[in-house]
Amino acid sequence: MKILLVYCNPSPSPYPVYPLGMSVVANALNRAGHTVIQYDLFSQDFNYEHLQETVKRESPGLVGISFRNLDNVNVCSEVHYAQHLKGAVDAIRAVSPVKILLGGSGFSVMPERILEASGADYGIRGEAERTIVEYVALLEQGKEPASRIMEERQPLNADEMLSPHYSDELLGAYQKGGGVVPLQTKRGCPHHCVYCTYPLLEGYVVRPRHPASVIADIRKLIEKGVKQIFFTDSIFNDSFGHYKRLVAEMAKQGINVPWTGFFRPDTIEPEVMQQMKATGLSAIELGSDAASDTTLKEMGKHFLFKDIEAAQKLFIDAGITVSHYFMMGGPGETQETVEEGIQNILRLQGAASFIFLGIRILPGTPLEKRALAEGVITPETDLFMPVYYFSPTISKDWLHERLLAAFKKNRHVIYPPNSMDSGLAFLHRLGFAGMSIDMLLKKK
Repeated sequence: MKILLVYCNPSPSPYPVYPLGMSVVANALNRAGHTVIQYDLFSQDFNYEHLQETVKRESPGLVGISFRNLDNVNVCSEVHYAQHLKGAVDAIRAVSPVKILLGGSGFSVMPERILEASGADYGIRGEAERTIVEYVALLEQGKEPASRIMEERQPLNADEMLSPHYSDELLGAYQKGGGVVPLQTKRGCPHHCVYCTYPLLEGYVVRPRHPASVIADIRKLIEKGVKQIFFTDSIFNDSFGHYKRLVAEMAKQGINVPWTGFFRPDTIEPEVMQQMKATGLSAIELGSDAASDTTLKEMGKHFLFKDIEAAQKLFIDAGITVSHYFMMGGPGETQETVEEGIQNILRLQGAASFIFLGIRILPGTPLEKRALAEGVITPETDLFMPVYYFSPTISKDWLHERLLAAFKKNRHVIYPPNSMDSGLAFLHRLGFAGMSIDMLLKKK
């Protein structure tokens, strides 16, 4: 069967994100003997007429749409993305009766609601490599699945988690937009951060891919001229040591390509960090999240702010760029913790800190349960549109004004979090590639 896979992610901030999940699904379908066309709405400027021309020309037997984000999780400048998904579905419907299947992390967060809002036929929640092949087999037999929303029966193991089938055309387009290409080394997250959907989508059990498979993917990307790789694991430096085995094998095989990833601040080993740098580690995104010991605990973190400072120093001393993401106004926040957090963040010299106001409430998370218990939301609240948690002890307006005043003269602290977007886009147009934080801190 000929299958058209469409990527629907309109956000260019902080840089356009290559459709990793779609390319993994493309590989699964290719291996099953199907012909797959990967199409990206972002690189086509969300030109629905171009999408319609592609559908008419290719006459696919199925269209799959990957929906990555519900919104931009920025209460200071809200952008909701479901209308783009609905636009894509409507455009396809206008020219073809083909079945439309949804997937992706954005869809998987609230599949029933998004399926209803988009008007698509079916959807796959979570991992899709095995399920989509089974669904296409049913479709070829003229049968329908038992449920409009399908799901893997059990998590995939290392042998079943496939490599991405990177599109040369899309790689070229995304390299122009920043040059960072995603690659996953493992799935699952054992932590219980109150706001996070990673465990809901990938499970609490960490499932590493085979190091040899990951390294083969890295070599392919190097051959294709990729300038920087982003390991998209929920946490790269996992407490089980899977990352150590991968890094050791990368070093053994002489891998050296600029790469980055998400790191926890409390499991950094200097010796391993030096080995990572030798393989190309050039920048990290530190999972800081809260700016005081009180709010870190309420967020479900098991480290202190001193651990954040120590980790930053270790990386910066090694010449590695560091960025932080802090959510202010979350559980346990008071005016006192806000003032403490401001002073803590200002001490993080030499790194970039992005500050978010409030926390987007997503279904199934501990934060949703807390918001219900505190009356922030009710069982009838529709979380499809952005709803943010703010501690009942502070005022959102006061917090916004306080953060503006505290950080307006500090180049290394970015608030609101989208205030540097135009600068990043300008740097991309000039041809700079790589991590956005690195560009902001080092380029004039």
